[in-house]
Amino acid sequence: MEQLTITRLFPFEPENAASMAAYMKNQFPFCGVPSPERRRLEKPFLTASRQWALPELVATAAAYYRQPEREYQYFAIDLAQHNLKRLTLGDLENWLPLLGEKQWWDSIDAWRKVYSDWCFLHPEQLTTVFGWLYGHEDFWYRRVGINLQLKFKAQTNQEILAQGILADMATDEFFIQKAIGWSLREYSKTNPTWVADFIDTHPALSKLAVREGSKYL
Repeated sequence: MEQLTITRLFPFEPENAASMAAYMKNQFPFCGVPSPERRRLEKPFLTASRQWALPELVATAAAYYRQPEREYQYFAIDLAQHNLKRLTLGDLENWLPLLGEKQWWDSIDAWRKVYSDWCFLHPEQLTTVFGWLYGHEDFWYRRVGINLQLKFKAQTNQEILAQGILADMATDEFFIQKAIGWSLREYSKTNPTWVADFIDTHPALSKLAVREGSKYL
């Protein structure tokens, strides 16, 4: 594959950049491009990406993800999501290291949607993908694992859902406990009896997880 050329997709808008960075606790620089404008500028590249060979797509998304400004991480994940139906298990595995870079809830939850939506299309690979995340030393990966079936509804594998929650039930990390509550809350819309029983039989669940998980019970 030829050497990648990184195109600067987004203009620098200093009047927005500072406030957008502040919202993310100044962890990342921003170009300052609002989301609707970013999506408009991305659109022709996303459309063209469907014609790229998969190795080119995987490499291009990784290259953009590693650009300094936060908008490029969003663009990289959008590339993955836009090509979801043609991705292979190997493509997802090649992107796993990116989950360990430039981490915060926005990028992690966007990656979660990529992995989750792909698993919904390929339920036979759910156990494999969950295995990449379960027990990972980095709690952000485990957050993705806990929320991997977030919108699966009746297709939810209860054993995997419980396994992910129980492994981190006592973890003193806000984003983990929110993830547990989020998964329980979403699944309660489909199977409130299972969620209510799970909460009742696991009194060690954190107050945060129980409060979030029982919202619709």
